[in-house]
Amino acid sequence: MLLTELVRLALRALSANKLRAFLTTLGISIGIAAVIALLAIGTGVQEYINQQFASAGTNLIGILPGRIQRGGPPGGFGQSSVLTLSDYRAVVNGVPGIVAHAADFTSVGNFAFGSRTSQVQVSGVTPSFAQVRNWNAARGRFIEESDNTSRARVVALGTTVVKDLFEPNEDPIGQVVRINGVPFTVIGVMESKGASVFGDQDAIAFIPLFTAQERLFQRLAFARTGERVISTIYLQAASDEDRLFIQAAAREILREQHRLKPDDNDDFSIISQAELIETFGAVTSVLTIFLAAIAAISLLVGGIGIMNIMLVSVTERTREIGLRKAIGAKPAAILSQFLIESVVLSVIGGIAGIVIGIGGALSVSRFVDFSAVVRPEAVVLAVGFSVAVGVFFGIYPARRASRLNPIQALRYE
Repeated sequence: MLLTELVRLALRALSANKLRAFLTTLGISIGIAAVIALLAIGTGVQEYINQQFASAGTNLIGILPGRIQRGGPPGGFGQSSVLTLSDYRAVVNGVPGIVAHAADFTSVGNFAFGSRTSQVQVSGVTPSFAQVRNWNAARGRFIEESDNTSRARVVALGTTVVKDLFEPNEDPIGQVVRINGVPFTVIGVMESKGASVFGDQDAIAFIPLFTAQERLFQRLAFARTGERVISTIYLQAASDEDRLFIQAAAREILREQHRLKPDDNDDFSIISQAELIETFGAVTSVLTIFLAAIAAISLLVGGIGIMNIMLVSVTERTREIGLRKAIGAKPAAILSQFLIESVVLSVIGGIAGIVIGIGGALSVSRFVDFSAVVRPEAVVLAVGFSVAVGVFFGIYPARRASRLNPIQALRYE
């Protein structure tokens, strides 16, 4: 019997009890929808994280004070557990292949303008920070070298700080705000970076590095040796291959700067943008697969529902099966008919689930900062799952129908 004829017979049999068919496919629909939606949301989160890191620059390397533990026993620190301006200069001058570099000193400042106040992060930066972090001023300008050398009291504000301190139609450029009681002239408003996995990136203000160290955070910005403290050193490599070399070379120079012995652990951490992307990607992938696996449990429940309904259908149609076998229908034809009915049920549920899942994923995107991404392979996987469920849970009822004795089937009441 042709496949099209089997499908037509299956649809006719299912339409005889529409409510039962609908309730049977509902479990499959919910399972497929949940899998599609979670995979789409998980993929969207991964792409969102990649975009966030890409917006911070390319092939970035960050050097931080202190040692980030990655398992194993904690190691001893050397003579220094901070980064200094001399460390920054030693790395920049001693490591070839660096495309761009920057340094910052970060703390928290209390802002005031008129009766409005705000408490946000203040970063004293070198002028090259904007280039390295791919973060420019939308209005006005960023910190320049002359601002740094003259210890100028100028500030470039993030958009969140502007909203906190100024009226919507008020131009902040040229206005004087107070940071920890010290007056600063607003020279620029930064491009909005929006929220990220690390919080609100726009809740920040930038001032010259030397101004931060000498005029705003004097007590925090100098080590016991009298050297200027640096919060982060940023290095930009030309390519991923150069990044690996730069990381290794910078590590050797810093160990020498800090007079670490061969058996001493680093008292600093070197983290690359690529490593962070890889780490976050691995975490989100595992979580996505885990959640999708939980959602797939409903597919199992839906499959059991299909098996149950098909067994009921075999019982209800026992006389029909006996009559067909009495007039010459082969067991393979009976098996194919009931197996196709099971597959049709699951495929209908799968198609409905795909539509619901895509709609659900797109609806979620309206309430979060990222867009769910429905990939074709996820849809193909969903269709494959629905067909597999129909075949797996339909085999037993179909085999039972095909093995019925035609004489006993005709006598069945």
